[in-house]
Amino acid sequence: MALLNPPSPHAPKAEWRAWARETRAGVPDGSGPLCRALSTFLQAQGVRRVLAYRALPGEPDVSALAGEFELLTSRARFRPEPHLTLHPWATATELSRFGALQPPADAPRVALETVDAALLPALAFDRRGVRLGYGGGFYDRLLPGFGGLIVGVVWSALVVPALPSEPHDVLADVLATETGVRPAARP
Repeated sequence: MALLNPPSPHAPKAEWRAWARETRAGVPDGSGPLCRALSTFLQAQGVRRVLAYRALPGEPDVSALAGEFELLTSRARFRPEPHLTLHPWATATELSRFGALQPPADAPRVALETVDAALLPALAFDRRGVRLGYGGGFYDRLLPGFGGLIVGVVWSALVVPALPSEPHDVLADVLATETGVRPAARP
């Protein structure tokens, strides 16, 4: 598989998103190895309750972790302003506008303060833990001040030296790929 060269770190996020989508389309699914490495890592950290995500096409599927941890998932809400609410994993029974399963509006809610680790999906991450998301800012609004472990989850082909970043970006503490789990490289 020939990988595309990433844009300049100073390129607009739209250019980065186009590159990441095209690159991701050529990456084979390595969800099994990724989940095994992530499970070992999370267990070693004493993690029990995990905010996970329901995978969109092309994203690593972390659902295999449901048998080993208490997984939670999110629902995107748009009023009064865009935000995420957390719910038990099994309540995700309806399709969201983004194409992933989500809990219905009346599903029981869970407080973020009870979560040990948050798994963040992304189009790409850089080695510092900067996340290239889809542009909605949901996780950047949810996680400031979060006291748990923030884990970026992405294919290794989508970990780059540097991404454009903004002051409000929430950084991942560690990056999980199909090749293993590594701390983000902080300057």
